[in-house]
Amino acid sequence: MVYSNFKIFTVELIGTFILVVFATGSIVYDAEFFNGSLGIPFAALAPFIALLIGVYSFGKISLAHFNPAVTIGYYITGHITKLQVLYYFTAEIIGALFGSLFVLQFIGDKVNLGSNAPNYDFSIFLIFSVEILASAMLMGVIFYVVYTKGLRGFSGVAIGGIVGLDILFLAFISGASMNPARALAPALLSGMLSDLWLYWSAPFIGTTIAAFAFRDKFRAQRASNYE
Repeated sequence: MVYSNFKIFTVELIGTFILVVFATGSIVYDAEFFNGSLGIPFAALAPFIALLIGVYSFGKISLAHFNPAVTIGYYITGHITKLQVLYYFTAEIIGALFGSLFVLQFIGDKVNLGSNAPNYDFSIFLIFSVEILASAMLMGVIFYVVYTKGLRGFSGVAIGGIVGLDILFLAFISGASMNPARALAPALLSGMLSDLWLYWSAPFIGTTIAAFAFRDKFRAQRASNYE
């Protein structure tokens, strides 16, 4: 079934809202009520749950991007058009902003509303490389499940799982955003803009690398469907 761009826009906005509320809200909630004692494992679990909800609720409609860097990956592989990129980007950014506003209103304003932050104890080269790696792994898992399963079965677990694992093992270096919209919203509302360059460059590079790695596979798959 082909869905309208308006329906895609709507579910992407809702899905990104849910993701940002869970991903950033978990960090703020931990700081507000547990003094940060829940730590990275809690911050990794929350987006995993959000993506389970998003992928299984909206995957058939929009392919469950919820992330501008993922949208670029899908554009490179030919899944969406240039016009649809605009719909996706707009929905993702609006959804993320609404998500951060929700966190601010109903959870709290600590830790810069859950803004991503790299660890400058490490070199900027390592930080940048790790953020590229995390984003490439996310896009690679997404493409693998789309190519093999079409967002069915355990696809939501796989996509949510790689995000959770990236955060669990890599957030202490790069912040493990992997998502420019998720990084933008809390940074804008908290005024913490100094690290946005990282999260609006490295994730796009990572997903682009993965997209070019899978592009020929999807082209061959589409060609075989017409034979």
